[in-house]
Amino acid sequence: MKYNYLISLTLLASLSMLGCKEKEIHKETFSVEKKETKEIKNPYLPDFPALTQSYIAQKSKEVEDFYLKHIKKSGYTGSFLVAKNGQIIYENYSGFSNKKNQELIDKETPLHVASVGKVVTAVSILRLVDAGKISLDQSIESIIPGFGNPGITVRTLLNHRSGLSYYGYYQNIWDNVTPISNQDVIDVIKSKKVPLSFTPDTRFTYSNTNYVVLASVVEAVTKKSFHQAVKELIFEPLNMQNSFVMDNLEVKDQVTQSYKSNYALMPWDYMDATYGDKNIYLTPRDFLKLDTALYSDAFLSSELKQQMFQGYSYETKGKKNYGLGFRLIEMDNNENYTYHNGWWRGNTSSYIRLNKDNVCIILFSNKYSNSTYKTISLSHHFGDYPVKNITM
Repeated sequence: MKYNYLISLTLLASLSMLGCKEKEIHKETFSVEKKETKEIKNPYLPDFPALTQSYIAQKSKEVEDFYLKHIKKSGYTGSFLVAKNGQIIYENYSGFSNKKNQELIDKETPLHVASVGKVVTAVSILRLVDAGKISLDQSIESIIPGFGNPGITVRTLLNHRSGLSYYGYYQNIWDNVTPISNQDVIDVIKSKKVPLSFTPDTRFTYSNTNYVVLASVVEAVTKKSFHQAVKELIFEPLNMQNSFVMDNLEVKDQVTQSYKSNYALMPWDYMDATYGDKNIYLTPRDFLKLDTALYSDAFLSSELKQQMFQGYSYETKGKKNYGLGFRLIEMDNNENYTYHNGWWRGNTSSYIRLNKDNVCIILFSNKYSNSTYKTISLSHHFGDYPVKNITM
């Protein structure tokens, strides 16, 4: 039976305009209801050739052997899926979404995907660019009045070249008890209490702050909460029924829990309320729909995808780079290996997109293990991918 996680949210907000107050979300309610649903075909599914049964059987065996030998050992649990041409080759689900209640993870269980959620945030922004609502080189100051830092653009946030330091490292700003909101981060940036780490667009430094600000950009442009905007921009068009943005800590007991490697419950704290950089919950089957849609120019223009999958940072030598929401490895065969890993609390995640071969490898876990990142070695089973092991 298939279920749908319905997110009910009540939003009372005032949106900032010239001379008006900043947006404030006063109250939100969240509930999860299981409802039987019917599978709906992805409307952006490209015309891929169907895989033969012999190919599926061969690759399924290879993937399963790899997973059991290299990852699913020593108590590893998670949600694992490998697909080609939008067709699932292999999937495996194990572990608890809530150990105390003995609730098991299955194909319809949304997990916190940590920084893999940045792909969702980036695609939300690019969909708005495609719609002509904003432009990649538009200053954030022109979108969020009072933001300052005119050199920071939508593009420099997406590719981590803004100069904004990680909000978790702000000194003498947070009391380490009160949950930090996205608006709190924006307010600190506006106050100039924390200087930029470098002049925008002069170097790369990975910073979650960039994607918190991008979530606020989505809210400012759409005049909707981030969770609602992402739902309308991505989740609903792609029928991603079990995916959502969690932006209210009051509902933390209703979502999949996070655990240490020994299944000790991972505590929540003041850093867990921001979203855009994290706090996006997905299932592998849902995320496959997004991965597949990215092959369709109707979902996202070819021009934007070209910019999404190119590197932007060449100040220092190396093969690793970053596009617009994707990590890249510039391989010896002059092609880009595209992926994104994630880690937050006990949640680890790996998403690999083998664009040339239409292959998608997804692994999410809510019980801490760095074995999640071993999926890179699976790439060699699907083509010429001269890459070595990576972690984050």
